Amino acid sequence: MNKKMNLTETRLILNKIGVAPNKSLGQNFLTDRNILIKMINEAEISKDETVLEIGAGLGALTTELEKKAKKVYAYEIDKKLYHYLTENFSTSTNVEIINADALKSDIPLHDKIVSNIPYTITGPILEHFFYKENSPVGIMIMENSLSKRISDTKKYKNFSRIGVTFNAFMSIISKSQVSRNSFYPIPNIDLALIKIKPKPNLNSFLKEPMKRKFFIEFIAGITPYKNKTFSNSLELYIKNRTSYTLTKSDIINLIISNSISDEKVFHKGIGELIKTCKLLYEYTN
Repeated sequence: MNKKMNLTETRLILNKIGVAPNKSLGQNFLTDRNILIKMINEAEISKDETVLEIGAGLGALTTELEKKAKKVYAYEIDKKLYHYLTENFSTSTNVEIINADALKSDIPLHDKIVSNIPYTITGPILEHFFYKENSPVGIMIMENSLSKRISDTKKYKNFSRIGVTFNAFMSIISKSQVSRNSFYPIPNIDLALIKIKPKPNLNSFLKEPMKRKFFIEFIAGITPYKNKTFSNSLELYIKNRTSYTLTKSDIINLIISNSISDEKVFHKGIGELIKTCKLLYEYTN
């Protein structure tokens, strides 16, 4: 397949195969070839690498990945798009089209994820594919406001569950804005192209699945109280967990004895949050 997708052709093909872009599935088709090439250049794919694409759509990006990678696993949940893709890549020797929900599938091993990901499930995609040991490199288009939250956790307004959790596992290598006019239909959000890579020295506490799950839930539990002191936020967090017996006095003693300051939550660094989470995990297990 060697198709230089543009707006006119995208609309014609969608009409021909009977697909009306589904907002709930985050279907916004990339029509700007310049963005496609930028994604491929950012990805720096070598001939011995396997790439995962989530939401292959009409295969515009898949076509470029096919030229670079050893193997491409392209997931597409929409049946009509899947049938279109299987027909167009029927002679490909290195592209496998899979009609399944990537979040619910047993994904083959891969080195990189290169995708115009469905914006409605960005959070779950990050958590499922990147919050783990030996995660892949990612080159993705996502909502710009979300990219700001994960790239700058020093500002109060950007201290969020997704930002803190992301920065415990991953780092942003590069980020650039993408015009919403590069898509059909034009989304009502601003977009960004980001390249991310795993932390070189992932905290050992986050390498075990049960502890990792505990950490993700811990961050989700204290983030609503980000403007409170650490001890107060922990007290409120613990009140929502029936398995905990820590009193406010216990909490203060726990953080002070471990040289953890009682400043407001949004001032906390990733390392101190992981340290506190580990202490709570050990206290309750």
